Amino acid sequence: MSQVASKRPYTKGLHDLGNGCYGWLQPDGSWGWSNAGLIADGRESLLVDTLFDLKLTAEMLEGMRKAEPKAAARIGTLVNTHSNGDHTFGNQLVRGAEIIASKACAEEMRRDNGVQRLAEMKRAAISDSDSDASAFLRQIFAPFDFEGIEVTMPTLTFEGELVRQVGNKIVRIIEVGPAHTRGDVLVYVPADRVMFTGDMLFINGHPIIWAGPVSNWIKACRLMLELDLEAIVPGHGPITDKHGVTAVKQYLEYIAAEARRRFDAGMSVFEAAQDISLSDYASWGDSERIVVNVATLYREFSGGQPTTDIRADLFDMMARLRKSRRH
Repeated sequence: MSQVASKRPYTKGLHDLGNGCYGWLQPDGSWGWSNAGLIADGRESLLVDTLFDLKLTAEMLEGMRKAEPKAAARIGTLVNTHSNGDHTFGNQLVRGAEIIASKACAEEMRRDNGVQRLAEMKRAAISDSDSDASAFLRQIFAPFDFEGIEVTMPTLTFEGELVRQVGNKIVRIIEVGPAHTRGDVLVYVPADRVMFTGDMLFINGHPIIWAGPVSNWIKACRLMLELDLEAIVPGHGPITDKHGVTAVKQYLEYIAAEARRRFDAGMSVFEAAQDISLSDYASWGDSERIVVNVATLYREFSGGQPTTDIRADLFDMMARLRKSRRH
């Protein structure tokens, strides 16, 4: 499968989607390089996600203030689409705003001090120069500064769907997790035909299934395809449309079927990850994530519970697979 074409340029910074809706993009969309969004009307604003560190988030907020000085001077509402740090670690810079997340997302943030864990992983990777996993972690975390980050929790949680008004705009916040994580949500502006998906969409990069079940993720893709949408800001990658949704849906269906065959054949997670052909997705980045996807699918097939535990052995296997495919 070739890369999903985008009608809009994939460049760093703020992209005007029209009528007060904006996407903030961070190419190349790989590990940690996430997107965010702004919905503004009059003097009111809603921010969709923050970024992986304080410097990146401050730069984004300044760009938004320049574009919408009345609305973005003080962010009134922040929605965290899920718990991952590259969508939440900048929350403290909008402290005072109402911070909305699904109940499951807030529970995940409360249970797992992701800042401390990632800072420790980065320090350990720097001090260990020998292992493939350390080299991999140094590469993906090098651009980000996890020091000084204070986990800033949601102030309002919900289950199912929550409707908010930003000026005269109606915004639907729709829970679709567990899928990528335990508490994923979509942010939809019906009047403008705009959606912000968080990591329910990775465009031109391999999605990563931390929690599952995969059926929920596929169901969420079907929901997106049923809605009236024109511009979709994914969690990673260029702005897309329903073609991007279809591509992610097909990928998930493919790897679920392929992993099932290998699970039934008794292959290990790593053997299956090596064996599954990704030739149709050769142009997509971060193919090593197939390791996590297979591990999550295997857990699902064996009746295990959803989890987003980041285990060292998964990063080790991803590093080994990535190294082997580059030689």
